Amino acid sequence: MHNKPAQTSDNISRSSSQASLSTSENAFFANLKSLCGQQFVGNTAYPDDPSHDFAGKKLVATVKSCSDTEIRIPFVVGEDHSRTWIISKTEQGLLLKHDHRHHDGTPDEVTMYGGFAKDYKDEQGTEYKQFFHADAHTANLIPAAQSNVWMLEYKPDSQELVYYLERHQNPRYKAILKEK
Repeated sequence: MHNKPAQTSDNISRSSSQASLSTSENAFFANLKSLCGQQFVGNTAYPDDPSHDFAGKKLVATVKSCSDTEIRIPFVVGEDHSRTWIISKTEQGLLLKHDHRHHDGTPDEVTMYGGFAKDYKDEQGTEYKQFFHADAHTANLIPAAQSNVWMLEYKPDSQELVYYLERHQNPRYKAILKEK
């Protein structure tokens, strides 16, 4: 069960008329929004570690709630329904947040971490791929994650949704999900 997102000191601005998104950020948001209602199923591609929390578990991402300023994608790991990715248009640009909830819908202690879209390693964001760099809220909440860069990509040719995370410019996690 997912209720309203937790209020944090890093509140998300939702003023679409004031949003200053790049052309690629707007195109990415529009392409993601066009997938509203679609479900993607897959598994962990990296790390190949049987002791990893997500190892061997079915992963399901559903582009479930879409407005002109926000897209919510619940991300289910096995039987764990506690995660939702939130992509928002804000005054500062395109923002990815990870909303973690307990079974009763209350916010987890570690929630609403993420960051803003910007280029990464000389690679520019595109209409199908964006890189989200850890923001100050994330660095305060999870000090080890201050160098995190998340990448979300939709591959229209293969109908795959890719979620990828680097920390200290090294691969940390990758999920590949196929449109169902």
